[in-house]
Amino acid sequence: MRALDWAVLVTSLISIVAYGLYRSRGSNTVDRYLLAGKTMPWYAMALSIMATQASAITFISTTGQSYVDGMRFVQFYFGLPIAMVVISAVVVPVFHRTKVYTAYEYLEQRFDGKTRALSSVIFLMQRGLSAGLTIYAPAIVLSVILGWPERVTTSIMGAIVITYTVLGGIKAVTWSDVQQMCVIFLGLVVALVTCIVLLPHSVSLGDAVFLAGEAGRLNAVTTHFDWYDNFNIWSGLLGGTFLFLSYFGCDQSQVQRYLTGRSIAQSRLSLLFNAAAKIPMQFFILFIGAMVFVFYLFVQPPVLFQHMELARIEGTIGYQPIEQRYQHAFEDRRAAALALVEAHHAGDAASARRETADYRRAQNELDAARAEAARLVERSGGAKGFTDTNYIFLSFVTRYLPTGVVGLVIAVIFAATMSASSGEINSLATVTVVDLYKRYFRTGGSDHHYLVASRWATLFWGIYAVMFADWLGRIEALIVAVNKVGSLFYGSLLGAFVLAFGFRRVRGTAAFIGIAAGEAAILATSIFTDVSWLWYNVIGCAVVVITALAVTAAAPSGRSYPTSAKPGMQQAQ
Repeated sequence: MRALDWAVLVTSLISIVAYGLYRSRGSNTVDRYLLAGKTMPWYAMALSIMATQASAITFISTTGQSYVDGMRFVQFYFGLPIAMVVISAVVVPVFHRTKVYTAYEYLEQRFDGKTRALSSVIFLMQRGLSAGLTIYAPAIVLSVILGWPERVTTSIMGAIVITYTVLGGIKAVTWSDVQQMCVIFLGLVVALVTCIVLLPHSVSLGDAVFLAGEAGRLNAVTTHFDWYDNFNIWSGLLGGTFLFLSYFGCDQSQVQRYLTGRSIAQSRLSLLFNAAAKIPMQFFILFIGAMVFVFYLFVQPPVLFQHMELARIEGTIGYQPIEQRYQHAFEDRRAAALALVEAHHAGDAASARRETADYRRAQNELDAARAEAARLVERSGGAKGFTDTNYIFLSFVTRYLPTGVVGLVIAVIFAATMSASSGEINSLATVTVVDLYKRYFRTGGSDHHYLVASRWATLFWGIYAVMFADWLGRIEALIVAVNKVGSLFYGSLLGAFVLAFGFRRVRGTAAFIGIAAGEAAILATSIFTDVSWLWYNVIGCAVVVITALAVTAAAPSGRSYPTSAKPGMQQAQ
């Protein structure tokens, strides 16, 4: 990067952090530190919810996912609007009325302490792992740009996030998220416009869309049903609905956002805004990846986008034939793409069919050469299951975007990481202090004591995330990995809340056994089958409910409780 890029990057990050800390003044009680005193407007919560979910992984890996596999990933979000409507109608009013700090407090009010504790531990396990992945993403940025070791960059980013999260609490996190989303939207628009401008003069935007479609990069909807396919309309609508019900209804990192709302109506508005905006936003990000693919039809991309691994294998036996095969495939693909555009303009259907066949054949040959290069990385001592998907967008940005724009896009990556990781760390600290420390270890402490404990817990989880970041980042495409990690745990949490809201006869022991059985079922499915991770949430939730109902039927438990809090069980505020 050049001096202007560094200036844009540093100015953006300092402004975001400073604004968040400025707006967090007065966070000197537990209620203000963890819930912002329930003063947040709907638009701030809405952007914070979106920012917490839209981490740097979204921009680094989703664009790469579209480049190699098309836009099928957007189907993953088809269940989100359904989930948001259900949560707005059912969950938000209950959480607000019961005045809880965390979602898991409600489980004690509805069931018992052991059910709350088990759910809290499950949340801490999955969100702690996800936080490591979230912080790992910007390490890829600096490793590509500067060649710094990824461990160094994860430590630097972790230190920045920990500092303002410890000092400012949820208000600093939320108001920083608002600024970060503004930077993110601006950066995405600039990246897409720049990509289109860099296309050859003979290739219009319409031509680019046509070429992307002919290469299978605009395949947004696939209707076939397949248990083993991650991205089709059925896994998105069914598995995705269960995942997002779990994520936004049971995951404290999201629940805590709308618990800061001034009213039930404000919290509902924040969720419904995301229901309307998330799919178009994700579609837009995937479309950027498709346009990067079209750009590289005419400008030869590297054999592998992970430049360090590419440099390492260039001198190995077997690389030269791969490079020659790749070079020939690229030239054939470029010629076929240009000929296809000409045939499309001329309206010559017969020529278009021939050129389409040549175009796709050349693409398959190029993909095969890239796959062989990836296998060479593994054979020569690289990571097993090597993929360069996470490096594609960043390679394009750093090589071809104008000075200043590079800094802005990198600021987008960093802003997204800061918003997502700060939200995760803050929620981890909240559950640690409220659900475990205050409940089981120090029940009679002062408000100031719990405020200090919250800051220490924030520091602990920040360090924890940094420690796991490097190891966790080694597994597959980051956008898949982060959601797969969540799906290993979300189904059992969702089952607990389905029992709480929908089955009044179920008591604490039955719920506890059901959660344990659901988690065991998810882990067994993950280990012993190839079923797509999107179905883990459905499987886990179903096992929790069926098991709890079976235990209840076998040992009737007396009177039941309504789906709101039991009298006298509200947490002291």
